[in-house]
Amino acid sequence: MHMSDEREIKADPATVYAAILDPEMLKACVPGASAVEGNPQDGYTATVTQKVGPVKATFKGQVTMSDMVENEKLTIAGEGKGGAAGFAKGGATVTLAPAGEGATLLSYEVEAKVGGKLAQLGSRLIDGFAKKMADQFFENLQQQIEGPADDGEATEGAAEDQTGEKKGWFKRVTGRD
Repeated sequence: MHMSDEREIKADPATVYAAILDPEMLKACVPGASAVEGNPQDGYTATVTQKVGPVKATFKGQVTMSDMVENEKLTIAGEGKGGAAGFAKGGATVTLAPAGEGATLLSYEVEAKVGGKLAQLGSRLIDGFAKKMADQFFENLQQQIEGPADDGEATEGAAEDQTGEKKGWFKRVTGRD
């Protein structure tokens, strides 16, 4: 299964790049993640629980970063085993490009593969699930960096400063815009 997409994030490429490498950010962005630990050089260990059709599994696996060009691109590769449910592995090539003042165009290409009971569910169900997971990850990343959409409701991970202004991840951590 192969797919690609892009989205514009209201933060500079350095901020987006740093967010993708942060294990706490990864935990907040990966749907179903209960733990993500490690660093970009040595890789990360992750525990993710997901339900695909009638099969619910907890995957324990490794995530590695490669082809890293600071603030421009990186490749994320992961592989997890879900016991009797089977395995899942895949990767994403992420490219960051400046997109106007203080914005980044994030483009990604994702490749995913499953085996075991999961593979028996059928390619249409698996492909739909994989696309949903990838879209959700990058949507979560965008929300964590930018803060919540200005619809009057705060979302998890967003905070307000003393002026009542909603702040994204980078601003909360560094105090800078």
